[in-house]
Amino acid sequence: MRVGVVGVGYWGSKQLRVMRSTPGVSRVVAIDARLPLLSGMAHLLATGEGFTSLEAALPHIDAVVIATPPASHVPLGLAAIRAGKHVLIEKPLATTAAGAQELIQAAKEAGVTLMVGHTFEYNGAVWMLRELVQTRELGDLYYLDSSRLNLGLYQSDVNVIFDLAPHDISIANHVLGATPTSVRAWGQRHLDPVFEDVAHLELGYDDIGVQAHIHVSWLDPRKVRLITAVGSKKMAVFDDTNVEERIRIHDKSVVRSAENKGMQYHHGPVTSPVVRFDEPLAVQAKHFVECMTTGAVPRTDGANGLAVVQVIEAAQISLAQERKVLLSEVSGLPDTARAGLIPVPAQRAPVSA
Repeated sequence: MRVGVVGVGYWGSKQLRVMRSTPGVSRVVAIDARLPLLSGMAHLLATGEGFTSLEAALPHIDAVVIATPPASHVPLGLAAIRAGKHVLIEKPLATTAAGAQELIQAAKEAGVTLMVGHTFEYNGAVWMLRELVQTRELGDLYYLDSSRLNLGLYQSDVNVIFDLAPHDISIANHVLGATPTSVRAWGQRHLDPVFEDVAHLELGYDDIGVQAHIHVSWLDPRKVRLITAVGSKKMAVFDDTNVEERIRIHDKSVVRSAENKGMQYHHGPVTSPVVRFDEPLAVQAKHFVECMTTGAVPRTDGANGLAVVQVIEAAQISLAQERKVLLSEVSGLPDTARAGLIPVPAQRAPVSA
């Protein structure tokens, strides 16, 4: 397989590195209009390992990885799919559910693989958290709580929900084995007059009686990547910044006393199971190649990406109307109504790729 990576910024450069070491990939080219200006990239143009446009690269590749700003995902994805190329699109798959559905339909008609880069679904610690929940080792799950905080990086075309929340939404869906039925969102714009830089989401998984709370921020002094699962018997914490103990299981619980006279607290040991760690981005790349060559459906396929985009879209409505939004409202919303109701960010400048 010959793979082209569109957009070689912070994340795209990681995709270049990983794809070059992925079994089954014979050639990887960089695609970015800024290549002549990027340090260490200009020489790729002379050797044929770099192109300044997707159109120029298409005859030389079999698959495309799109790592450009979210507003460009649908037009670039459609261009590649209609040229018969397999496509991996970084999160979010699209900025609207309608755009995601267009990509899914185009890939189906073209008979090519469409995959979304929900990298955490290829993370061994997330799989262990899912196992703890699904096997009921934690007891009856009460809720999930997620924090993804950092100082930046501010994006120019989307708010913090579009940028960071897809990770936590996809993790919650994966761990719970379900999709939300409702979304409520709050957000603030502290520095940018258009896009929220701090937000909170409350996802209701009413079908299984669980809630997930998500806090995302570009304006926090700490780098936090934390998910807590609270059950009736035990509690588990996934800390992606703790390379030694990514999962910690707390044998702690609270129950109401038999006489209904108060609460009884149980304090047991804290254990940290061994989690085999393989770089999730490399695992994802290998899976992408396997799906392209075998025709298998990706673990994070178009439908998986659509489920996350629908939550983001519902969150945008919630921000605008200051209310809880049912996911059924998003899935049943006509395109004509969606365009005026949902404040999806528009591009401020032409997409470089």
